[in-house]
Amino acid sequence: MHPFLSPTNIFAPVSTPAQSIFDLSRFVLMVTGAIFAVVFSLLTYAVTKFRKRVANDGREPAQVYGSTQVELAWTVIPILIVVVLFLAAARVIASIQNATRPSNALEVTVIGHQFWWEYRYPSRGVVTANELHIPVSDPAHPTPTFLTLLSADTDHSFWVPRLAGKTDLIPNHPNNMWVDPHETGLYLGQCAQYCGTQHAKMLLRVYVDSQEDFDRWIHEQSRPAHIGAAASEGQRIFERTACINCHTIAGTPANGAFGPNLTHLMSRQTIASGADKNTLGTLIAWIYNPDLIKPGCKMPSMGLSTVQAAAVAEYLLTLR
Repeated sequence: MHPFLSPTNIFAPVSTPAQSIFDLSRFVLMVTGAIFAVVFSLLTYAVTKFRKRVANDGREPAQVYGSTQVELAWTVIPILIVVVLFLAAARVIASIQNATRPSNALEVTVIGHQFWWEYRYPSRGVVTANELHIPVSDPAHPTPTFLTLLSADTDHSFWVPRLAGKTDLIPNHPNNMWVDPHETGLYLGQCAQYCGTQHAKMLLRVYVDSQEDFDRWIHEQSRPAHIGAAASEGQRIFERTACINCHTIAGTPANGAFGPNLTHLMSRQTIASGADKNTLGTLIAWIYNPDLIKPGCKMPSMGLSTVQAAAVAEYLLTLR
């Protein structure tokens, strides 16, 4: 894959906040690069000009005393450079944090858990996990997505490099951020704040859909779970164990809120916050012993046999 096509490449922004940060970093690089060039040139000149050795005749070399002009220059110029960089950074921060929220903006509540992500769409009545879907934003008619960031336990950090800078999720301290992606596609990110054993596998997957695809996804996610008769044995096992205390499946007795909502589990491409692909084999392994896929995760092993785990996995395959 070409480096500029990488889903985590900070040098290929596709959203206004990420573009603003990229432009600022490029400006800072040009300023610091110019400083480096001047200093290196003067150093090279001094080394070349005064490299000749002079015989030591015991006399003290000529003494050069302070120059007001030089001292003013090396004091005022750095101050001006720092002020310019400060104002440039403050302008970008203000433009991102104080952005106007249009009436057609999508509102999503992001809740960080150890070690997975919960996404709630309050105006659409949809709750999902680990894979965030948002609509593409046409620059001519912007439809940004505003994210309210909450933490259910410890510090986390939401960072999708091509969409925006990272923003922390702090317990009892709501934060906010926004994105307006201009291109559809999958954008990857990472919890960028160490939050425990499985911090490295608390991955982010953001799907930027066309407006039509996003509306279709919302419609499907707002429906109750589709449950087939063939999965009844797995469903009975699921509902007779502690699974229903942690997970929600709309239309069933399962209404737990500690773990991810499973109502439309099979609409997701991955499980365990991106740790593995969402297939029958990985589901069986995950149910039988979660530590096989994500050591140290919060989901316990329920002590099911491989046959029982397979039955539950078959039931979960119907949740689309």
